[in-house]
Amino acid sequence: MVLKRLLWAIALAIATAGPPALAQEAATVAALQRPGTLVSADPVVAAPPGAQAWRIVYWTRSDDDRPLRVTGMVVAPREAAPGRARKVVAWAHGTSGVVERCALSSNPAFFAVTPALGEMIAAGYVVVAPDYPGLGSPMPHGYLAGRETARSVLDAVRAARQIPGAAAGRDFAVWGESQGGHAALWTAAEARAYARELRLVGTAAAAPPTDLPRNLEGMGDKNVQAMLLAYLTYSWSQRYGAPMDKVFNRIDRGVASRLARNNCIELDAKPRLGTIVGILAIRNALRNKDIAEIDGWSGLARRNSIAAGRVPGPVLIAQSAQDPIVSAAVTRDFAQALCRRGRAVWYEPLAGGDHARTAANSARATLDWIARRFAGERPASNCRRL
Repeated sequence: MVLKRLLWAIALAIATAGPPALAQEAATVAALQRPGTLVSADPVVAAPPGAQAWRIVYWTRSDDDRPLRVTGMVVAPREAAPGRARKVVAWAHGTSGVVERCALSSNPAFFAVTPALGEMIAAGYVVVAPDYPGLGSPMPHGYLAGRETARSVLDAVRAARQIPGAAAGRDFAVWGESQGGHAALWTAAEARAYARELRLVGTAAAAPPTDLPRNLEGMGDKNVQAMLLAYLTYSWSQRYGAPMDKVFNRIDRGVASRLARNNCIELDAKPRLGTIVGILAIRNALRNKDIAEIDGWSGLARRNSIAAGRVPGPVLIAQSAQDPIVSAAVTRDFAQALCRRGRAVWYEPLAGGDHARTAANSARATLDWIARRFAGERPASNCRRL
């Protein structure tokens, strides 16, 4: 009888104390996974002269509000932290691939391929470069996933502020190229609601995809279009469950998946023979097909397009006139839409058709524009020329 009473008392105690204990544990986990929480900051030995760098792991949120543990890079001047917090430039990189190993923060070429990195460090800025969810982290990457990528950018800035040696402040500009230009515009759209403690001073977007249905259909380089659509279809099938069988037959599904899984972008590298053959197969499979018109894909393309009305000013847009990947006409239409909404827009036209170096080719004008935003100068606009 005594034993039964003792067991009953223990069971009652567990039943009574269990839920609060579980609730406390859940609250602790939620606090540790709060968006922008820095998990680790590992110093990078190979930082350029005059700079110090950390590869970071931090928490962000997916567009459906799941906690995501992601990676990135933070680079700051090497000298002792100044009396005032440093200004921050959030750099959103262009397409590097769509699988975990394509993260730029773990790529030895990171410092070389980040445009104007030396100039930004010399200006005293902290450069925050997120990898985006699924690059550097074991989860599906949402290629051109607007809200999710924007959150990873904003939370990277939050995380950088927790590194004492970086001395990163709350004032930041966002600058991105291609996929990163899309990310930069989405970051501007999300910043006020998602990260109220940060202060966005300006958004610079180089060759940004904006209207994804038009951008996907209007690429001039059909080989690049096939490769990027392999990335997109594989990524969205993994991230959103989009039906690849509505785009490809069984054989071509395998080809597109292998292209996406096996190829990270390397500037100036020659593609392998297998990659060339795969691209030709995807070109043939996509002939007379428009992804943005296919059920299960069209809604995602519209959902991840960026509406001009959501992007606050000031905005700088750089675009090559004959860009073979991001249509200059689509970009100009977006800039004009910003102008009609009263935004202060500076449109920086570039001659020729170099897509991959749009940010590098416009870096001088962009960094001058960013410096003026940090200085609080009234933003100039050339909307009348558009």
